[in-house]
Amino acid sequence: MNDRRTTTPDGLVIVDKPSGFTSHDVVAKMRGIARTRRVGHAGTLDPMATGVLVLGVERATKLLGHLALTEKEYLGTIRLGQTTLTDDAEGEITSSTDASGITREAVDAGIAELTGDIMQVPSKVSAIKINGVRSYKRAREGEDFDIPARPVRVSSFTVYDVRDAVAEDGTPVLDLVVSVVCSSGTYIRALARDLGAGLGVGGHLTALRRTRVGPYKLDSAKTLDQLQQELTVMPIAEAAQAAFRRWDVDERRARLLLNGVRLDMPDEYADAGPVAVFGPENRFLALVESQKGKAKSLAVFG
Repeated sequence: MNDRRTTTPDGLVIVDKPSGFTSHDVVAKMRGIARTRRVGHAGTLDPMATGVLVLGVERATKLLGHLALTEKEYLGTIRLGQTTLTDDAEGEITSSTDASGITREAVDAGIAELTGDIMQVPSKVSAIKINGVRSYKRAREGEDFDIPARPVRVSSFTVYDVRDAVAEDGTPVLDLVVSVVCSSGTYIRALARDLGAGLGVGGHLTALRRTRVGPYKLDSAKTLDQLQQELTVMPIAEAAQAAFRRWDVDERRARLLLNGVRLDMPDEYADAGPVAVFGPENRFLALVESQKGKAKSLAVFG
């Protein structure tokens, strides 16, 4: 193995993102740690939030666009009784309402309305593009615009604790400690906003920690300081096996696949989405998907 490959291994890095960093900040930091420009991330995390951020290094950047990271898990705190411009604690407070009369039963009913397959309007300071322009840029320029609602799935929305509190302006508020399991593209601060609106007192997100992205969990994540001391990379083969269905082929079919031949795929993979193909000796060959029963290559690693 040459020096370049020794200092910049191919694979995924699971980062425990610190608060105050954008996802791009983390990528920039990782480029320095891994000594390569070839670093990318699979899905962003707001600056206020902490927790799991999946990065790809070197050839693993080809995995990022295909990772089946459809489900994410969060721990957060929702404050009922105040709304903000950004639907989280980083924005200016726009209204305050006494929330001390809100019952647990009302909270549970509100959460039930926001669980399952729902239509959600992202925050206006999100990175959603409206006619090619980021929503947050339009919001900063004071533009009046609407973001269309889009379908998301909230598989689980659970309240672990309800705490009486008093906001800085003296307003009685309620702080809810919650966990959420949801599809990619779901905004937790929008859930906070909509829960508060449904209860008539307003709401926003005050803390958020992502504990899982697809199969990658917080217990395998490292802080940037830890990665600076020792770069921990999940090899491509291990990362692919964790995220995708696995299909093992023999040496002959492996050779055909790498030469561009579209192999016949077993029926069991027909609706599996991306599939990780492994050859003899656990060699990760490619990501493919079934197209009319044939293996269409999405990314080849050989």
